[in-house]
Amino acid sequence: MPRFGSNVSLAVRAWHIRRHALRMGEVQGQGYVGQALGVADVLAVAYFHAMRYRPEDTLWEGRDRFLLSIGHYAIALYAALIEAGVLPEEELETYGTDDSRMPMSGMATYTPGMEITGGSLGHGLGIAVGMCLGLKRKKSDSFVYNLLSDGELGEGSTWEAAMSAAHHGLDNLIAIVDFNDQQADGPSTRTLSSEPVTDKFQAFGWHAQRVDGNDIDAVREAFDRARHLKDARPRVIVCDTRMAKGVPFLEQREITHFIRVEPHEWVLALKALEEGRPQ
Repeated sequence: MPRFGSNVSLAVRAWHIRRHALRMGEVQGQGYVGQALGVADVLAVAYFHAMRYRPEDTLWEGRDRFLLSIGHYAIALYAALIEAGVLPEEELETYGTDDSRMPMSGMATYTPGMEITGGSLGHGLGIAVGMCLGLKRKKSDSFVYNLLSDGELGEGSTWEAAMSAAHHGLDNLIAIVDFNDQQADGPSTRTLSSEPVTDKFQAFGWHAQRVDGNDIDAVREAFDRARHLKDARPRVIVCDTRMAKGVPFLEQREITHFIRVEPHEWVLALKALEEGRPQ
C-alpha cells in the first residue's frame, strides 16, 4: 500500500513529493529540483488518485503505465515512487551516486517503477503509442500516462507520435505536458513557441484540456475527465506549472532549469517548504 494509507490528502502527498525531491537535491548539491517542485501536484494526482498499480509488484500486468519521457525529471518521479511505497525513503540518500538505483537521468534498468529510459527528448510519446497499441491487442483496459515537457513540443517526433495516436484511436493514452515555460536555453515560448498548444493537439485529433498544474482540484478533474471520456481519441492535459513551486526564494529566480545552491540554502529551502505544509 502507498505510504500513510489512503486517507491522506493529495495536497499532503504533493508536499511530501516536494520534500523528497529537495532532500535528494541536497545529497548532490544540485539537480533538476525546480521541475520536481513544479510538477509535484500533477504526480500526486497521478499516483494517488488516477492510476492503478501495485507498489509491491511494479510489473503487474494490470497496471496503468506511467512513462517519463523527460529523463532529467527523474528526481521528480523518484520522489513520487518513494511516496507511493515503490522505493524506500532511506534510499534517497543515494541519489546520483555510483551504483544507486536513482541515477540523475532516469533509466528503466535501474529503477523499479521506471517504465522507460528517457534521455534524448521527444521519444516518450512514440513509445507510449506503441505501448497503447500493444495493450489494445491484448484487450487490456490499462491506460498509459506519458509525462512530457513543453520543450519536447519542439521535437518533430512528438508530433509524428501525436498524429499516429489519433489515427489509431488510442483512447487509452493520456499525455501530460508540463508547461513550465523554461528550458536550458531560456523560456520555451521564446526559444521555440508551441502556442497555441491545445489548438494544435485538437487539430491533430486529440481531446485537449489546459489547467493550472499547481491547482490540485483542477488537475484531478482534468484527469478524471480524460480517463472517463467516451470518445475514441487520445487525450492530453496541458498543465501550466511554476518552477520551484513551494519554495518562494527559488520560485523568484530567473533561471531554475538546473538548480545549484549553497549548502545552507538547502536547509533554507526545506524550512520554507515546511512553513507552507498543508494541514
